[in-house]
Amino acid sequence: MNPKSPSQSQKKTYGGVNAGFGDVYGVLMLPKEMIDLDKDPPPFELRFQVPDVKLVLKDFFRTREVGEFLSGALAGAMTKAVLAPLETIRTRMIVGVGSKHIAGSFVEVMEQQGWQGLWAGNAINMLRIVPTQAIELGTFEYVKRAMTSAQEQWKQDGGPNLQLGSLNFSLSLSWISPVAVAGAAAGIASTLACHPLEVLKDRLTISPDIYPSLRVALSKIYQDGGIGAFYAGIAPTLIGMLPYSTSYYFIYETVKKSYCSKGNKKSLSRPEMLLIGAFAGFTASTISFPLEVARKRLMVGALQGKCPPHMAAALAEVIREEGLLGLYRGWGASCLKVMPSSGITWMFYEAWKDFLVVGRGPM
Repeated sequence: MNPKSPSQSQKKTYGGVNAGFGDVYGVLMLPKEMIDLDKDPPPFELRFQVPDVKLVLKDFFRTREVGEFLSGALAGAMTKAVLAPLETIRTRMIVGVGSKHIAGSFVEVMEQQGWQGLWAGNAINMLRIVPTQAIELGTFEYVKRAMTSAQEQWKQDGGPNLQLGSLNFSLSLSWISPVAVAGAAAGIASTLACHPLEVLKDRLTISPDIYPSLRVALSKIYQDGGIGAFYAGIAPTLIGMLPYSTSYYFIYETVKKSYCSKGNKKSLSRPEMLLIGAFAGFTASTISFPLEVARKRLMVGALQGKCPPHMAAALAEVIREEGLLGLYRGWGASCLKVMPSSGITWMFYEAWKDFLVVGRGPM
């Protein structure tokens, strides 16, 4: 009988290693990992890497949403710093304090409080407008993108279905404007988040003798009505905000798109943004101004000893006392403030967005 070749022996003993290691040649040819089984295993090591905080923050601030949020905040701050006097005159005229004319109201403030009176409540106004504009414009951009993406998906896969018993309805949502929905969402989100600051700003502007500082205003408002006092007029504010915010963003985006399409332009120049933004603010303010009058009446009515129970009562009170034209009392001052404010805000916002989001260059 022929002796087995080394290769045959290797195969046999390698397959039967667990049976006793009968073949020395096979044992010597075992893998190194099997020969070292009797050695102590290496010590257990737990390794983890601490993330680079600077890199994480850098990536976070480079996201599109954060860039839009910061652009809105910066645009709002820069706009309010310039237009604070017009906001003061507008608020006084809407709530019926002092002169009914822009020039007369301006002179009254200068005589009673000096030029500083034109910036009464401006500190809280700046604190209010920065988060308000950031939340509003950031929400608008995000919801507009989400709605546009959803509509494109619905076109491909079909719209959502509504099942009522044996009836199945296919909902076509192509008629919904993503811009209008985004505008409404932006107004609601910013109002819910920043309404207490709006209450503080109005109190500081209208009654600086009663509320001489932010600390005093916070204390007195809380003592008078607790946390709920900071949300006085929230319902009429939301009701008044919806038509304004929806029409404001819809008009701006529609006019901007139409203008660029007719002129074969990819983007607007800064002066064009200023003019279209001013037009959008003027139109939206005109549409919703009666609701703004009623809202202001409700918010500061307690200071004058008469506070209508709801918005309909406030509107009826204005019509009864001043006629239909009373619903537009202060409209001129409002347009004088809203038009440049809207135009400048859009101009600054688009410029900051180009710098922070698009990164195309300087403002």
